[in-house]
Amino acid sequence: MSLLKKQTVTAENEPQIKLPYRLIPFMNGRKWGYLFSVLVISLSLFCVITKGFNWGLDFTGGTVLDMSFSQAANVGEIRSTLEKNNIDGALVQNSGSVRDVIIRLPATLDSASVGTDVKQLLQNLDKNLVVHSIEYVGPNVGEELTQSAIYATLATLLMLLVYIGMRFEWRLALGAIASLAHDVIVTLGFFSLLQIEMDLTFVAAILTVVGYSLNDSIVVFDRVRENIRKIRRTETFDIINISLSQTLSRTLMTSATTLVVVLSLLIFGGPSIHSFSVALLIGIGFGTYSSIFVAIALAYDLGLKREHMLPPKVDKDDLDEIP
Repeated sequence: MSLLKKQTVTAENEPQIKLPYRLIPFMNGRKWGYLFSVLVISLSLFCVITKGFNWGLDFTGGTVLDMSFSQAANVGEIRSTLEKNNIDGALVQNSGSVRDVIIRLPATLDSASVGTDVKQLLQNLDKNLVVHSIEYVGPNVGEELTQSAIYATLATLLMLLVYIGMRFEWRLALGAIASLAHDVIVTLGFFSLLQIEMDLTFVAAILTVVGYSLNDSIVVFDRVRENIRKIRRTETFDIINISLSQTLSRTLMTSATTLVVVLSLLIFGGPSIHSFSVALLIGIGFGTYSSIFVAIALAYDLGLKREHMLPPKVDKDDLDEIP
């Protein structure tokens, strides 16, 4: 008899397992989840190949101005002043204090004169403006940053694969890595589709999404392993449904509270962390989905069984030989 109609499970010589009020048959819909994931990933890769990315100044190079105002700087007024004078694409943000400002200008502008032009324009706002430095970042530096970002992401995924494989089981490790790759590709696809500017904060957001998604997957893996050891007369299919139902409220509450913070950053954080906020919003949303319909579902279809999650049996003869 399926456990989906029961509210408690009792195993011989084991404590009673409390189940949620209503069990949700997540695994019954895993094939629809696979179909949806394949569709979204295909669209994401199509956008990446055909449209590419809108690389920010951190990757393409440009001019960086470090300056201080005599009083609190109005970042919005600075940005609008530059736009009115046909200096588009400038990234304006505070640095250290409300009086210190860093302005990043794209490499498409004339690096020889744009720094002086910006200085003269902003001196109209504050005659006591002090420009500490005007630096030009070449495209070679941007290329090195791009390579470093790719290597950092790949190294993170590799180390996570080794960790989960040692901590749990190789089928779960492959499911978790597939889930992380799923979230990263979908996030890249959205950025390519909407042509949102990608800078170094985006790399930080991607690594944050990887950690968040992995945490969700490990919570599910731990609960599955715990229930497999406690519920001895039930198929792995039902145990996974039980475990997902037990962790569902925790997953939804964690995701909801996190998304509230991310939405606040997106709305009130300003343009300097816009790409960071958008990447977190997309990644966390799909990370919650993938931990259920990709990570554990793929591990099950790879042949995850009860014996794979049980501790190895110790031969009594081997114990007798221990002095």
